Amino acid sequence: MSDPDAPYLSNSDIAELTDWRRHLHRFPELSGQERQTAQMVQAALAQCAPDKTVTGLGGHGVAAIYDGAAPGPTVMLRCELDALPIQELGTPPYRSEIPGKGHLCGHDGHMAIMAGVARWLGRNRPQRGRVILLFQPAEEDGSGARQVIADPQFAALAPDIALSLHNFPGLPLGHASIAAGPMNCASRGMKIMLTGRTAHASEPENGVSPALALAALIPELTGLKRGVETADPDFALATVTHAQLGEPAVGIAPGYAELWVTLRTQLDAAMAQMVAKAEALVTTTAAAHGLTAQISYQDIFQHCVNDAAATRLLTDALDAEGIQWSKGDLPMRASEDFGCFGAQAKSAMVLLGAGKNRPGLHNPDYDFPDALIPIGGRVFIRALRSALY
Repeated sequence: MSDPDAPYLSNSDIAELTDWRRHLHRFPELSGQERQTAQMVQAALAQCAPDKTVTGLGGHGVAAIYDGAAPGPTVMLRCELDALPIQELGTPPYRSEIPGKGHLCGHDGHMAIMAGVARWLGRNRPQRGRVILLFQPAEEDGSGARQVIADPQFAALAPDIALSLHNFPGLPLGHASIAAGPMNCASRGMKIMLTGRTAHASEPENGVSPALALAALIPELTGLKRGVETADPDFALATVTHAQLGEPAVGIAPGYAELWVTLRTQLDAAMAQMVAKAEALVTTTAAAHGLTAQISYQDIFQHCVNDAAATRLLTDALDAEGIQWSKGDLPMRASEDFGCFGAQAKSAMVLLGAGKNRPGLHNPDYDFPDALIPIGGRVFIRALRSALY
């Protein structure tokens, strides 16, 4: 019998979800490659009686749909499938078995939370409206949300409200951070290729070296930094992440260089201005040194802004569950492609504390704390109960 006021999950549910999370942890897959992970998700969802399951969404995405008995809003909860191209250095018995890859951002834990919500929904159908549980591909490189939205299958989902969470080391375990307004910064990876002419190292005058241009661009681009606090709407940060000059050989005067820089701003409008400034610097510097320049971009993330009404739905859920929360140091410098759903629905994300003394996200020895599985589930379930029951 459906009873939305019943406890979230049983102890056996939580134990099984913990084991499942650790199994996912052992077999991480990178952005766009989450085929096996998606299959494991589909197998878990099949036991939770969704009314419909959509697969191959935006790549390997999976969506479980639970229909209510009466008309009402569509609420989408989103988690991520992908892992990172980082060798895991931690030593849990369930550590990654795939060399050079690891669930070091906690997406395995997010999936376990969502699988727990699916169990609850299978026992407590929505009274009205509709719930969509989205297991999204390719969050880490910023492409997944856009690919899901562009997929023709997404048009039939059309959420009115979109909610998500992310575990966050540095906050006390189980505490939360959330606020309406900017939540995550916009960012993009800028790849600069400078081409001159290679020469013998004994006759550098016969070539055109990009060495001086490369040396000049590093301080010029990092000099685009503005402000310190991300709460400043003019905040801007340029971080050099990679530089290469020619080949590792002492007999060649280089004719080619690469410079990779991550650009970061609070909002998309400021990002457009920063990109224009950065490109002008590259063009001017390259011309001054007789070089040609090519610029490309990767890992493009829009800003993530929390809608006031969707944020209130989450803060009310936190209050109802007795979970402490504050604004904290928002918006985050780190980026998140969940912001793309803000153009489709009233959206909001909450950060859930993973513990003060835990290694940071993307650290080689990070491991999602299993204690967050029932806590995250309670937050989502309470939000659903407020909106659809």
